[in-house]
Amino acid sequence: MEWTRPDGYAISDDRARVDEAAVHRYLSRESYWARGIERGVLDRALDNSLCFALRAPDGSFAGFARAVTDRATFGYLADVFVLDAHRDRGLGRWLVRTAVEHPELRTLRRWVLFTADAHALYASAGFGPAAAPETFMERRREGGPAGG
Repeated sequence: MEWTRPDGYAISDDRARVDEAAVHRYLSRESYWARGIERGVLDRALDNSLCFALRAPDGSFAGFARAVTDRATFGYLADVFVLDAHRDRGLGRWLVRTAVEHPELRTLRRWVLFTADAHALYASAGFGPAAAPETFMERRREGGPAGG
């Protein structure tokens, strides 16, 4: 599917539209949550996710998000970013809303995500603190990338 705004920005869930090199460049060099991620690891993550590629009006890469999901009950929103040159246009909010309202995902019972600095962005799409944080657990591998 593809969604287009009047200003020409577009989001596609077509995996072939993902600029994998640009996603890897951003995540491995600029993100705090996946800094240093190996290309092969990222490729496996993309292959097993529903990806959302954000394109500028000229067709160039502008941002990205992915949903790790069973497409029935649960979704984990990950790797959401908009490149600096395209920020302050509401594109991050649009990208998140598009993901959670995707026809295959809109009925999920639970979404989760991790963020250190974009709480307002995600709150605008209905995310908030865990209702019962004492029930949330995680298992981390030492030396693995933070976040995720």
